[in-house]
Amino acid sequence: MSLMPKRVKHRKSQRGRIRGMATRGNYVAYGDYGCMALEAGWLSAQQIEAARVVLSRGLGTEGRYWIRVFPHKSVTATAAETRMGKGKGEVEYWAAVVKPGTILFEIGGIPLLLARELFRKQAGKLPVKIKFVQRRPTV
Repeated sequence: MSLMPKRVKHRKSQRGRIRGMATRGNYVAYGDYGCMALEAGWLSAQQIEAARVVLSRGLGTEGRYWIRVFPHKSVTATAAETRMGKGKGEVEYWAAVVKPGTILFEIGGIPLLLARELFRKQAGKLPVKIKFVQRRPTV
């Protein structure tokens, strides 16, 4: 079951453009380790789910994970070889807009080496480059 909003004000959204670094959601807030996006892009609900499954299976019963992104943006597409002028296409999938610096997933309650390995496996499921980050020590 893919992630998508329960209700939206407008069914179809414009593409927009992604500029600058993330100013929110850019630090590890819940767990001990996180994976940070190094480039801008869209994460589809299916890609987020595939990455979630990697964490879920790798953790088993120990530890906990948090998903820090949600697909709010509707992405539309028209069929191939369709003539111009028939309006905007139907919603194809839902995507999360990701800026560089956004924390995508967090893990807590597991050893450092296991967390690194899980995020390495997860990187293969995601369309953006990611970087392993740790929670900053509190003073």
